Order: sequence, then C-alpha cells, then structure tokens
Amino acid sequence: MREIELLAPAKNLECGIAAIDHGADAVYIGARNFGARHAAGNSVDDIRTLCLYAHKFGVKVYATVNTIVYDHELADAVTLVAELAEAGVDAVLVQDMGLLAEARRRGIRMEWHASTQTDNRTAEKVEWLRNLGFSRVVLARELTAKEIEEIHRQVPDVELEVFAHGALCVSFSGQCYASQYCFNRSANRGECAQMCRMRYSVMDADGNEVAPPAYYLSLKDQCQIDNLEKIIEAGACSLKIEGRLKDISYVKNVVAAYSQRLDSIIKKSKGTLRRASWGRTELAFSPDLNKTFCRGYTDYFLNGRHADIASLRTPKAIGEYVGKVKEIRNGRQPSFNVASLSSFANGDGLCYIDSEGVMKGFRVNRAEGNRLFPQSMPHDLKPGTPLYRSQDQAFDKLLAGKTAERTITTDMKLSLDGNTLCLEIKGTDAPVQGFASVTLDELQQAQKPQLENINRQLTKLGNTIYRCENVSVAPEPENIFIPSSLLAGLRREAVENIIIPDHAKMTSERNEDCPAPSDSYHRRFEYLHNVANEKARQFYTGLGTEIHGKAFELGNEGGILMQCRHCIRFTLGYCVKNGGKTPKWKEPLSLRLDDGRSFTLEFDCKNCQMNVLVK
Repeated sequence: MREIELLAPAKNLECGIAAIDHGADAVYIGARNFGARHAAGNSVDDIRTLCLYAHKFGVKVYATVNTIVYDHELADAVTLVAELAEAGVDAVLVQDMGLLAEARRRGIRMEWHASTQTDNRTAEKVEWLRNLGFSRVVLARELTAKEIEEIHRQVPDVELEVFAHGALCVSFSGQCYASQYCFNRSANRGECAQMCRMRYSVMDADGNEVAPPAYYLSLKDQCQIDNLEKIIEAGACSLKIEGRLKDISYVKNVVAAYSQRLDSIIKKSKGTLRRASWGRTELAFSPDLNKTFCRGYTDYFLNGRHADIASLRTPKAIGEYVGKVKEIRNGRQPSFNVASLSSFANGDGLCYIDSEGVMKGFRVNRAEGNRLFPQSMPHDLKPGTPLYRSQDQAFDKLLAGKTAERTITTDMKLSLDGNTLCLEIKGTDAPVQGFASVTLDELQQAQKPQLENINRQLTKLGNTIYRCENVSVAPEPENIFIPSSLLAGLRREAVENIIIPDHAKMTSERNEDCPAPSDSYHRRFEYLHNVANEKARQFYTGLGTEIHGKAFELGNEGGILMQCRHCIRFTLGYCVKNGGKTPKWKEPLSLRLDDGRSFTLEFDCKNCQMNVLVK
C-alpha cells in the first residue's frame, strides 16, 4: 500500500492550520528568512505551533530554507535549521549545498528535501541528490508523465514530489537570473520581480517586429486535478500545491478540491493507495477551482508539448467565465444584463478583453438578478462581449467563515479491574491511543440503568479534535453507580493522555564519491551551479567537481538569464521540428520590453529548449 501525500502551502500559521483542516497531508512553510518567498517569513514559534497541531493528524510540516546563502549569512542559516529541527519540523527544503554541509557538520539530525531550485529534471540529477542523502527530490514543473516515470524507474528509492497546481515559472527553477539582472532582485534569494509577467515584442535580427506586444513569457496556471492518477502511477508520492504568497481563501478552496479528488482516487484503488495522514474532513462549502485566482489553467507539459500554455493577453487573473453581455441601457443609471446561468452579488469584480486584446475590469455596484449596475459603465463594453468574474463576493464571504472541520474518530472501552475503573481510547482511522484510570473507594450497585449516561458522558468530545463512534462497556461497570463528574474527569484525562506516534526523521545513506552532474550549459556558464559561499565550493570540490565560477548574484553581467521548455517559436507556429511553418525572419530573435531593453532568444531545438540571453 503506497502512501500519497497532498502537500499544501502556508503563507503563515493561519493558512497552515486551514490547509490541515481542509485535508492536507503535509504543509510547507517559510521560516523567518532564507526561504524562496521573501514576503512569506514566519517565526520559529509559529512553526512550532503549526507542528504541534499538524502532528495530531499525522500531518507533516516542511520548512523552506531554500535560497542561496552568502558567506556572512551561513552561520545564521545553520542556526535556523537547528531551531527548526528542535521545533519539530519533519524536513527542511534546501538549495545551497554549503548550508547542507555545515548543518551536517554540526550534527543536526534532519530529513533533507532537495528543493526544485536545485534544477531536478533528469534521473542522473535525482540519483546524485539521493546519493548525497536527500530523502526526497522536488521535480521540475516542466516534466512529462513519461519523464517522471523514467526517473522513478531509475531511482526508485527516493521520494518524488511533483507540482500539481498553481503558478508556473517560465524558466526552470533555480536557473532564472532575469530579475537579478534587471532589478538586482534575485529569484534564488526569494525576491523575484517577475520579469516573465511583463509585456514584450518579438523582434528579428533586422529590428522588424515579428509579433506584436504580448505577454509571451507569462504562463497560465497549472492545474493537474484531472491528471492526479497519471502522476501517482508515474511514481510521485507527493502532490504539491504552489502558493506560499496566496491568502487563506485560496488555500481553503484549492486544498479542499484536491483532497476530495484524491479521496476518490484512494477509494477507487481498492487498498493499493492510502492517504499519508489521518482524520476526517467535513466541508461546509463546495470547492470550485474556477473561483480562485488563476490566469487560466493548463496541464503544461505533463501530457507532452502543446500550444496555448501562455497567458498572452494578460498576466493577471481573469477569473471564471460567467456569460456574455446581452443588452446595455444607458441613462441616469447605466446597466446591462448578462446571458448567464450564474448568479451575481453586489461588489462582484468582472473583467473582459477589449478590441485591442487588453484586459479591463470593473466592479458591480448593484446586482438585480442578471441585470448589473456597474460603478461606472465601461465605454467600450458591447453586446456579445464575454465576461469573466475575477472576484466572487458570495464565495469570498462563504470562505471567510468556518468552512471545514477535521476530526479523528475513536472507539472507547470502559472496564473495571477490581476497584479500578479504566477507560481506553483507540483511533479507528488513526494510530492513536489514550488511557486513564481511577480507583473507586467503594462499589455501589446502580439503582437504575447506567449505560445511557455512560455513553453520554464519555462521548462529550466537542472541544477536541476527537469524535467517538462506539463505546463498549464491560458488564461490571454497567451495573455500578458511577457519578457523571467522575466519568467526565476520566474522559478528559484519557484524551489528555492520547499518544501520537513520533514522526521518524528519515536519513539516507550518503555516497561521497559522486561528482555533480554537469551539462553543456553548466560548462558554458559556471554560475548555473549557484555557488554563493566558500563552503558550497568546498562541498563540490570534495565530490570531485571543481567550480571556479561564482553565483550570478555575485557579479556576473551577462549570459543565460532563463532556460525554458516553453518556446515562443512554437507558440507562434514556427516550430519546424513539430511541423510548424518555415520561419522567414532573420535570426536571432529577441524580446523587447516597452522601455526598449532587449533580450536575445536562443533555440536549442535538439533539446527542445529556449534560452533567454543577454550579451
């Protein structure tokens, strides 16, 4: 029986608890610094609190310490990892090999996960990381199901974590330097300025415009909810939802949707699969992924290369389609109605694409059925215009309240051993157990039946995470008088004594004789190894890999800024390898920003890869 984990993001403690309540099997969260989301840091105390709550349900907590680390920061980063280990986190995600080496030198016992920032797209790389002692590798988002399956086949003894939902970076993670180059904000330091969400024109070598301005590097959001079985069958054990900067409504809705789908897959597996945590989640709403922030959805490369993975018209969330404008009334109170089965509410946010392909939005001031009164009527809104809802007030209001409860079901057994009354609690869907006993001064025969009161007192678990499905009472206590206060005290003590199994820290055997994999790009640009401190350089040297270059952030002025599986030439229909039109322009092509800055495109057709360079 394989354990499958639904892994959810936590911007903060509140989001982490919400993720657990809505069905997550694991949560990943950033610490106070050194996480790959600079704006999503949390105190160690908050992470400790999250661990205490999570572990009651067998949910694991992973801390992200996955930026590159400079020499003067390394001691603080190692201290942070030690504090996280003491706080109870189940694993730490890292990118920087100097941090890994120093933490081990200090004897920190921890399960290590290789962040997707370590650029994990081949079986060779995954095997190398396994040999270094990583128990899990977070794979690149760009991989196909067949590539995941082949990695699992070649390296079956390492856990594979696969992104299933959320925003997509256009560059392979850990290999994007555009933000650092243009704004001195490093993606490898958690400060990405999102160059991929900017508008570009495609130009040829003679300065002619090949394609008009659009968001060529802005990808749609990934949604694999219909492909979860395929990902699991390929060998993934963890299904990851992206979004450590997302709010609690996003976490509730997305986690609930994926948890429900995963439960149905588990049920269909007839005992070959099981969830990695325990407990039962009851929802007070129906999840709907179309009502959560997205730029449109794509399954990306999971099922192979295909067109329409970029959100060319806008980098913003367009929302769910709600119908077309039917009729417009101008006058003192301008309004329009919508041909739609959707219901609308005051304050809804709507948007549309104008005749020039630009997304525009407005807010509904008042809704009367399908007749909408906007705060100000858009001048270019016309009958027949498709409308999308980017903010659903009714759904947001629903998610703002209590939307889920997660509980553990138990059985209780009350027995009498001499004069000692014993209560045993055992989980029916979790490996938890508790015990309490009390010695009675004397045994008084009951004057009336006791069973109903015993059941009532022992099952009063309302302010705990436990629910009792069955109380079994031995014949002896059923016939003696037991005060209600004594039963209540026995119940409280047994609950307080519930033992939760410890989460064992996984460690893998290390093979120190394993030089780092290096492709042609790493040999051409050594900064792609992201070596930012002397300990990392020594780490590679000790493995037989000499790295003389330093991280891009430490002074490089040019080279490859992005490595992408997404290809603009393919998007425009000019991929000869895949049956596209023959290009008539003169290469190299380039991307030009509205401010005139330009970036060269390099097409590595042999490896089906597009590089963005600056010379």
